[in-house]
Amino acid sequence: METTADDLVTTKAAMATVPLLARHDVEACTIERLYGLTNRVYRVDTPDGSYCLRVPGVGTEGFIDRSVEKVNAAAAARAGVSPEVLHYGDDAVMVTPFLGDTTTMSPALLQSTPGAATRAGKAFHKLHTSGETFDFRFELFAMIDDYLVHLDKLGVTEFPEGYHDLVQQAGAMRDALSSHDLPLAACHCDPMCENMLDDGNTMWIIDWEYSGMNDPMWDLGDFSVEAGFDDAKDSEMMTAYFGRSPTAFEQGRMVLYKALCDLLWTLWGLIQHANKNPAEDFWAYSEERFARCKALMSKPGFGDHIAAVKAG
Repeated sequence: METTADDLVTTKAAMATVPLLARHDVEACTIERLYGLTNRVYRVDTPDGSYCLRVPGVGTEGFIDRSVEKVNAAAAARAGVSPEVLHYGDDAVMVTPFLGDTTTMSPALLQSTPGAATRAGKAFHKLHTSGETFDFRFELFAMIDDYLVHLDKLGVTEFPEGYHDLVQQAGAMRDALSSHDLPLAACHCDPMCENMLDDGNTMWIIDWEYSGMNDPMWDLGDFSVEAGFDDAKDSEMMTAYFGRSPTAFEQGRMVLYKALCDLLWTLWGLIQHANKNPAEDFWAYSEERFARCKALMSKPGFGDHIAAVKAG
């Protein structure tokens, strides 16, 4: 992304609040704007090393609990899947080492890079089996309700056509998932492609804003959607994750979460649209999410996944 004069002002102000960066003359540093949907993220090269500086976006305090993020980002680093947190201020400015020799992933790269789906599956398995406990319980349907309340507070009344009808249809998925005491693990919960950094041997995971204890199949289902995986890539990822082929119960949960994550992030996109987030066209983002969810739920065999989850 282009680094503007405003970015330099923002970075200078943030660096002044971080002891390990404040000692450096900004003029002696190289600053580069990195990708970020809701936050401003920068690479800062100083005389003693390179760092990633995250400045929270305007309005994010309305839907992100930064105290939870602080705890979980440190736990993810201990799990060995994310960089060490060097600084996390009361203002939620965060600094980590900059991971050199890594590629920020995209759907195209995840689909075309040999072994990427395997490395992602292994990274999620390492996180989920780390024994770390995250603050916050990721409650999918409670979050949908909370986002609707937040949208009401923002005065939003326009949704993609048919959204509320589809939410009602999702009741069968909710019933199936709630039929069992599902395993909980430390989960990322928002595995966008850009939150994955690949060095060819290891897939690193960053950005813990929405993380919490969750059914680990959520991460795999959500990640599959974000990466645009087909059945073959899903199979590669799931086999790498389990070290074997998944059961119908495991596969079914992953597929159901593929649909449900699009329902949830449709609302998230509408919040960004209401907050006038300039990072992208979030109305179009929400409509795309909704259409993809509707298409998946309409596929032949989708009901079989619901039945498999219901059966356990």
